[in-house]
Amino acid sequence: MKTIMRYVWLMIVSAAVSVGTTYYVMNTKLSGREMTMTENGDSLSLTTSPYTRLASLTDAGETNFTQAAEMSVNAVVHVKVTYPNQRQTYSTDPFFEFFFGRPQQRETPAQRASGSGVIIAKDGYIVTNNHVIDKAAQIVVVLNDKREFNATLVGTDPNTDIALLKIEADNLPVILMGNSDELRIGEWVLAVGNPFNLTSTVTAGIVSAKARNINILNTEMKIESFIQTDAAVNPGNSGGALVNTKGELVGINTAIASQTGSYSGYSFAVPTSIVQKVVSDLRQYGIVQRAILGIQMQEITAELKNEKHLSTLQGAYVTTVIPDGAAYKAGVKAGDVITQIDAAAIHTNTDLQEQIARHRPGDSVTLTVLRGDKMLTLVAELTNRQGGTGLIEKQNNVSLGAEIEELPDNIKQRLGINYGVQVTNLKNGALKKAGVPNGYIILKANNRTIRTTADWQDVVQQAMAASDNDQVLFLTGCTQQGRILYYAVNLRE
Repeated sequence: MKTIMRYVWLMIVSAAVSVGTTYYVMNTKLSGREMTMTENGDSLSLTTSPYTRLASLTDAGETNFTQAAEMSVNAVVHVKVTYPNQRQTYSTDPFFEFFFGRPQQRETPAQRASGSGVIIAKDGYIVTNNHVIDKAAQIVVVLNDKREFNATLVGTDPNTDIALLKIEADNLPVILMGNSDELRIGEWVLAVGNPFNLTSTVTAGIVSAKARNINILNTEMKIESFIQTDAAVNPGNSGGALVNTKGELVGINTAIASQTGSYSGYSFAVPTSIVQKVVSDLRQYGIVQRAILGIQMQEITAELKNEKHLSTLQGAYVTTVIPDGAAYKAGVKAGDVITQIDAAAIHTNTDLQEQIARHRPGDSVTLTVLRGDKMLTLVAELTNRQGGTGLIEKQNNVSLGAEIEELPDNIKQRLGINYGVQVTNLKNGALKKAGVPNGYIILKANNRTIRTTADWQDVVQQAMAASDNDQVLFLTGCTQQGRILYYAVNLRE
């Protein structure tokens, strides 16, 4: 009987131990630890579900986005734009009008669009994308508290797709400026904006890549060094904020990678390292002070490395050095690989563009250059586009009532032309009075071919320096649809 009782107690104790072990394992599982058990010789891995793990992290405050959202949502605005009526007309050739008369002009209804913007100063400065407000006749900003303001355009930079607006208001909520250089791949970020006119929308994702070039900008001196994220961004988010978990601005949401026009996996933002420089220049000078190193580059691939017998896949490979440019004077040669600018490592051409974009003409930078198997240190004084080291004054053609900009490559290709400039931001002035429409492409002025804005300025200055009776610009050009139009612009009016 005693033997039987010992077996009974042994069975009771074993059962208790088994229950206790199971309880411990279950508690361990729920606490987020990983346990490994063996059943019939097979290894089974037990882990918590993502939801249990996320809840645990949320309790610790590591993935709680509420504070970051609250800090940023009131500083993100809705930007509404109205485009001018499109006027359809025919050639203003005087011979045509003599025989057929001047036909009536027809106007199409004004078009509207919207995007987002970010308040960066309490007195009403707002940063957005250039493509959000490009060619707009009216810009209205709607705050998160539903107040509306008419906005004026301070300046634009098509090369980075950044624009600066100003509204007349005080004590506005301002977003904190963060350092995009400190972002790490895999870090959580929030996208705040107004997709599909849904105001104050917040989405979350991680930083998928940095210094990404997606060839979306169509300008001669474009700078693309985007932050890539998987936060959901849709039409209307453009110009909105990309913030870190501290609620600091780290980028301006600009584009999406999509075959449908809507979000399908990845979005792209201009980093604050570029935004701050552009905004500072626009506020101070009305134009971006673009620094030029004076080289042409090629991305280093495995094929190029083998072909040129390079010792590295990292850096920017110099194919051409512009004579008398900053790099030329510093001693850079074709075939060099630039591996560092100041303290920043250069892995790709995009890295180099981003670093140079932070500087102004006249700034000096230290280049670390690999030439063959030798590492050299060179100092380059950056220049402006004209080759000098001074700052550039804004050429806004106030007397003519418009701005004249370089013609994007995509328009040149569509119209089958290889030169020309276009009229933008048309206001009251000589051009408008002569009937010149917004978006008009100037091919010739006073029988001189206009290839750049510098050509245009030269012609205007020569015409204005002439006697009163000769202060006229005879323009030959076309509309965005390719219709040839001629105008006579009286500079005295």
